[in-house]
Amino acid sequence: MSNTQRLKNDFNFKKMTVPLVVMLAFLTLGFVMWRSSGAIMALFFFGYIGISVGIGLGLYAALPKKKKPLGRKLSLFLVGSFLVGFAAIYGGENMQIEGMFFGLLSGVFQAAVVHYLIAKVFGPMLFGRIWCGWACWTVMILDLLPFQRPAGRLSGRWGWFRYLHFILSLGLVAAAWYGFGFREGAMGQAALVWYIVGNLFYYLIGIALAYALKDNRAFCKYICPVTVPLKITSRFALLKIGGEAEKCNDCQACVKMCPMDIRVPEYILNNQRVLSTECSLCQTCITVCAKDALKLSFGFDLGGKDLLRERAPKLPAEAVAAD
Repeated sequence: MSNTQRLKNDFNFKKMTVPLVVMLAFLTLGFVMWRSSGAIMALFFFGYIGISVGIGLGLYAALPKKKKPLGRKLSLFLVGSFLVGFAAIYGGENMQIEGMFFGLLSGVFQAAVVHYLIAKVFGPMLFGRIWCGWACWTVMILDLLPFQRPAGRLSGRWGWFRYLHFILSLGLVAAAWYGFGFREGAMGQAALVWYIVGNLFYYLIGIALAYALKDNRAFCKYICPVTVPLKITSRFALLKIGGEAEKCNDCQACVKMCPMDIRVPEYILNNQRVLSTECSLCQTCITVCAKDALKLSFGFDLGGKDLLRERAPKLPAEAVAAD
């Protein structure tokens, strides 16, 4: 089979449906906001993000399996660097979750408020946690680390730390606002310093956790406060990972490679889409499936059923020595 023929077989216009829908949704949103507010920057802002994610998704769909991850990495870089460099530093805004809280308290409908409402609250009702897999500026860095094959989740309730982080962030903003009269947390020099320091802290914690647990996404699983609203609204996502039960041989390749430790086959073999709100739609499971049993699909079902792979408990040193 010639290389041209292989490319034709790999490329399928149906695979472009999701990239085109995502791109069109962002362009439409930018156009509506521009026409309603007169702010041409809204069209540029959302148009850029939509086109960047669309290009990444399109490359992922079109490239051969071994090169597919390049599409996602490109999307992460294009969107992540844009939001950090343009919206935050150039725009002088705090794009951390605290910046959104400050914006809501001050009644300023600035970039952080718009970003969180669209990417973290209402957007996931359509596209799930696609932000986490294709646009997050924290994941942009963490995915460069070498621990792409996690050993599973820590057993117990370690994931509750992200809820604690969310509450502490909200409490910190409330204390600064009501207790100390601090009003510069959304926009301006103080807001920018808050964002830079906070983001560096996120990177530091994320990298430290990745090396400690040998897991690039440990920060996402246990610490990230942004997952709190994401897990609520992504339950209603129209876009999820679907599959064909008759093709799945339960080889567990997708489970072993899933960066979020989701037990994918248990959904598929039960004739369900992947209903876990931990899914970031990175499509790694689709890439590694030798039977092509998995695909992105639009539909109506309620998510929230998290079937996750946990780490095997460590055996006592005596038991290991006995073996």
